[in-house]
Amino acid sequence: MRTPGHDFDLACGFLLTEGIITEFHQIEEISTLDSKEGQSVCVELKPDVAVDLKRLERHFYTSSSCGVCGKASLEALNLAGLKAPPATEPLIDPATIQSLPAILCRHQPGYAASGGIHAAALFQPNGKLILAREDVGRHNAVDKVIGSQLRKNLLPLNECLLLVSGRTSFEILQKAIAAGIPVVAGVGPPSSLAVEVACAFNLSLVGFLRDGQFNLYSGGQRIAPVKSLQKMNPATAL
Repeated sequence: MRTPGHDFDLACGFLLTEGIITEFHQIEEISTLDSKEGQSVCVELKPDVAVDLKRLERHFYTSSSCGVCGKASLEALNLAGLKAPPATEPLIDPATIQSLPAILCRHQPGYAASGGIHAAALFQPNGKLILAREDVGRHNAVDKVIGSQLRKNLLPLNECLLLVSGRTSFEILQKAIAAGIPVVAGVGPPSSLAVEVACAFNLSLVGFLRDGQFNLYSGGQRIAPVKSLQKMNPATAL
């Protein structure tokens, strides 16, 4: 299931965030295939790129949000060779974080028309929008954002913040780490496993970002001291 549009970005982002590739130059060619069943994207990897097909038989992590053992999942992430982003950068003002949902809302035409489309957006530390993508699948929206930057050879995204329109799952944290994103925020709550992953990889994880408030679950060193906010929930932990 995916919303048509930015299909090459989706394919490239998925390959990166699922650990199939690590750099864009590992892709030989991307093309569109038409058949009776519909349209698909074909990605041809370079001959020297090894793919562990046995590992992929478990249908990736896209089904893991419904009860994968936390210990096993964290071990799998470590085995995938993912590394924590820079420990203290970027430094973001809390007021900037509070302003992001309104910015994202202005770039969600699909949601405005249907009320049922997820979104993900990449921001600079000062709150400037880099790009936003929509998709019926929230993981797809994240892959479209990351894939776009991958195709421009801009990874790792160590100076960026990722905002998602719904809850923040383990998979979204995995994808952010793969792209080098140090700060992840969600309009909804994070799962307990997402909090575990954020703590293990020293990510800054923000949840319930709405109505001028947010919860901070990990990585407080990247959030500037509060100065004159009207509302802010204290840091919480699951």
